[in-house]
Amino acid sequence: MIKNNTTYTHAILMILLSVFFFSCKKENVENTAPPLINGVTDLIDRGTPLQSVKYGEWIVIKGANLATTFKVEFNTVLVADSMYYADDSTVTVKIPANLPDPINNPITVTTKYGIATYGFKIMQPAPIITDFNPEAGITGDQVTISGNHFNGVTEVKFDNAVATIVSKSNQQLKVNVPAGVTSAFITVTTPVGMATSAIRFGFKYVIYDEKLQTGWSNTSYSATAVLNQTTTVKRGTTAISNAYTVGFGGFRLSKAAPAVSLTGYSAIKFSVFGGPGTEAKKARVIINGVSTTAFQILLKEGAWSTFEIPLSNFNNPATLSSIEIKEYSGAIVTVYLDDIGIS
Repeated sequence: MIKNNTTYTHAILMILLSVFFFSCKKENVENTAPPLINGVTDLIDRGTPLQSVKYGEWIVIKGANLATTFKVEFNTVLVADSMYYADDSTVTVKIPANLPDPINNPITVTTKYGIATYGFKIMQPAPIITDFNPEAGITGDQVTISGNHFNGVTEVKFDNAVATIVSKSNQQLKVNVPAGVTSAFITVTTPVGMATSAIRFGFKYVIYDEKLQTGWSNTSYSATAVLNQTTTVKRGTTAISNAYTVGFGGFRLSKAAPAVSLTGYSAIKFSVFGGPGTEAKKARVIINGVSTTAFQILLKEGAWSTFEIPLSNFNNPATLSSIEIKEYSGAIVTVYLDDIGIS
């Protein structure tokens, strides 16, 4: 008896569709096991487990049952959805730039079927000091240190003198000036490193703070200097305003004999505020009238800039008899000066 060809074909088709449907259904079955984490690698060498990484780096979290990951955290800091990708055995993720702890920041991965936490060292970078204010003061004065990566701070020093920490956060420290400090670099120490300020706090020798010190006088030329103006001040209540009346004019302070011995000193230090029209204008700092060793600076309009220029830039003079800030762009502008001295 000959089988009906249509019936036979229909039967074969149904079998094939059933196999296909079953295969697809089997492949699409979601892994419902809870997540597991067993290591961390970088993106390049995915076979070598890491012992620690730093904030802000890309890493690969290795494990199992990770495909349904919908949340990644580092010590409670949630990662944006756009910053990670998961498959069943890995989660590729960028660590946030700042975390709560300087060293220990556990990884937590949450999937549809559970949570896995992995203890791991994710270390903040070494601290950075960007600024401190005020830039001079006396014992007990409070100084605010600005920067980043201060979490876990263990010590703040002014040279070798330990400062009392009044308050602290990741980007700001408030400390009291230790006894006996007149001029010192500030250092901040955390569990992962140490930072030193670019300039010193204070002065070993003051030329001008609230007033011009005894023995010093204003010998400016092609400029009008007012030594006690109160409108634009860096610290305290008074500062100097200097209006250059001619391009290439000079603001100059001179010391009556004897000149100041520079033995034990390292740098000339001062703060300058640029009035209207000063942005990126040039000025030259001249010591003892020796223009061949002048040091060039750029003015910044509408802001205070502090300069600490090593004496080596002036060929290490033995004494100091004058300090001059000469306008060097041919511009008729006004600048303000405060906290002038030697460190």
